[in-house]
Amino acid sequence: MGVSSQKLDRVVFLDRDGVINLDSPDYIKNWSEFNFLPGSIEGIKQLTLNGFTSIVISNQSVINRKMVSYDDLEYIHTMMKNSIKSNGGIIKDIFFCPHMPEDECDCRKPKPGLIYRAQKTYSIDLASSVMVGDSAKDVECARNAGCRKAILVKTGNGAEAEKTLAEKKIYPDYIAQDLYEAVEWIIEITVS
Repeated sequence: MGVSSQKLDRVVFLDRDGVINLDSPDYIKNWSEFNFLPGSIEGIKQLTLNGFTSIVISNQSVINRKMVSYDDLEYIHTMMKNSIKSNGGIIKDIFFCPHMPEDECDCRKPKPGLIYRAQKTYSIDLASSVMVGDSAKDVECARNAGCRKAILVKTGNGAEAEKTLAEKKIYPDYIAQDLYEAVEWIIEITVS
């Protein structure tokens, strides 16, 4: 994929598991295990209607754990994008890390490699971008990449993440109950 000539300055990076869909300790291995969280589809629709570009940034070690093939993951992501699109929202792209923590890659959150890859692909102005996630890794990734705002949602690992972030003295700009509330805040701070 080539580099876009148009600079994107209203980008919202979204973690997947625990933000868009219900997370699972057993991982999401097929479409039947993928369940949208309440408000997530409507939240992405509101981002789309208000001129934001949504890009998913996700750790998917399920690949290197040999639990899912690249084709399986592509199918899950195609179904997710189609479901969101049929409800009025658009996911522009999905960047994922297939590695396990011990692989020490540069793309696994909290490292900013996935966001940098998206930035290079779409010429994104990171200083005006927002990251929404449910884990400490997501907030740290936003900070490491130089995103303008980092939002923590409570729908996944939010409570545990708050504790971890406080210990590291890293604080999200906003804590939301879910993606829909996070989107309301993003729209409010952008419009005002």
